[in-house]
Amino acid sequence: MQRQLVSLAPLLLLVVTGKTDPYKRPRFLRLIFPEPTTMPDYATLRANMVATQVLANGVTEERILEAFRAVPREVFVPTAKRGIAYAEAPIEIVPGRFMLSPRCFAKLVELANVRPEETVLDIACATGYSTHVLAQLAKRVIGLEEDAALVRVASDMQHSLRAANIAIVQGSLAKGYRDRAHYDVIFIEGGVEVVPEVLLAQLVEGGRLVAMYRRDAQTRAVIFLNEGGRIGHRLDFDDSAMLLPGFRQPAGFVF
Repeated sequence: MQRQLVSLAPLLLLVVTGKTDPYKRPRFLRLIFPEPTTMPDYATLRANMVATQVLANGVTEERILEAFRAVPREVFVPTAKRGIAYAEAPIEIVPGRFMLSPRCFAKLVELANVRPEETVLDIACATGYSTHVLAQLAKRVIGLEEDAALVRVASDMQHSLRAANIAIVQGSLAKGYRDRAHYDVIFIEGGVEVVPEVLLAQLVEGGRLVAMYRRDAQTRAVIFLNEGGRIGHRLDFDDSAMLLPGFRQPAGFVF
């Protein structure tokens, strides 16, 4: 009997502690006593993102910080990528389409200066994360997406999160959405080499359009402002963003 107890000691240790070194747990034990799994604490990750990637990079307006704290970024990325939802990098949602990094997105939101009474057109909304953040700041947000699969996901997310001031529509990114024009803010979530005139024409007096402007190897934020029927623009912070379809610069065009 004593010999049997000694031989069973490693097995009992596996059952009690779950340690697999130097043995692999037998299959029947893995079924009865499964390996403990730890779910990510997304609320903490989100708070850390706001502190280290948004606030630490100079975005201090409390309305913006609260908007980023309120929207669960992880539910807008593919399940396999939820572990990197709060990483300091763009996230590929579908081939060729990326969610902006938290820093870049937050600084672009700050540049747009969205006010509570305004209507926003969110171009290239993908699964709708940017739309939901902007909806925390604006009266109404139209999320525009041309990819049918992304439109379905964004629409499902809107209904799931019960966002009453959001509408998801499908159409050409480069043409905007004239059915509900004009807009106080047009937000382009991605890189552009050129901004089509048809988009600028959808701004109200005093309206702003923001995007990430790519030229050569450099990408900088750009803001267009409609003042007195004239459109002016200026460049702002540096960051990176993948070029969106429909916004490539034609040969011979000068920005």
